[in-house]
Amino acid sequence: MASTADFKNGMCIHFKTGLYTIVQFQHVKPGKGPAFVRTKLRNVKTGKIIDNTFTAGLKIDVARIERRPYQFLYKDDMGYNLMHTETYEQIALEEELFNAPDLLKEGDHVEAVIHADTETPLYVELPAHVVMEVTYTEPGLRGDTSSTNSLKAATIETGATIMVPLFINTGDVIKVDTRNKEYVERVKQ
Repeated sequence: MASTADFKNGMCIHFKTGLYTIVQFQHVKPGKGPAFVRTKLRNVKTGKIIDNTFTAGLKIDVARIERRPYQFLYKDDMGYNLMHTETYEQIALEEELFNAPDLLKEGDHVEAVIHADTETPLYVELPAHVVMEVTYTEPGLRGDTSSTNSLKAATIETGATIMVPLFINTGDVIKVDTRNKEYVERVKQ
């Protein structure tokens, strides 16, 4: 058991009927009345963020979670097969646990967040950015920049489609943000 004085960003707690991570918190001591802690909590399963206020000193139940390094091997009818990079143990996880499964290619390293008490996988995070090759995109036409943010669709090596600037061509290598599936920059080879 811990109290609201132990709050840290990223801490995982049991709240209401599920697991929540603390995104942001602020201790408030008003002139009148008792102190309280204002928080933003993210539901681990759904990703939904809620606001909640705790009275100062309230006891909370902290959930023990572990981040474990895995390597993506392949996808089959059992799900996404991962191998622990230190123990070489293999597990198969369903697609719903991944934040961007369409940006995952064989050999990529990911981080699985596991509830340590029950050994249940909660979610899997890809690295913040991945490097991909553009397998198909329409050629950009010269003078076709009516606005500064002109974008076109491009298919990358995993089959996902993302929006890229007009100067990107088939065969270019680009960096993609896995959190919002957006183009970041062209990678020099």
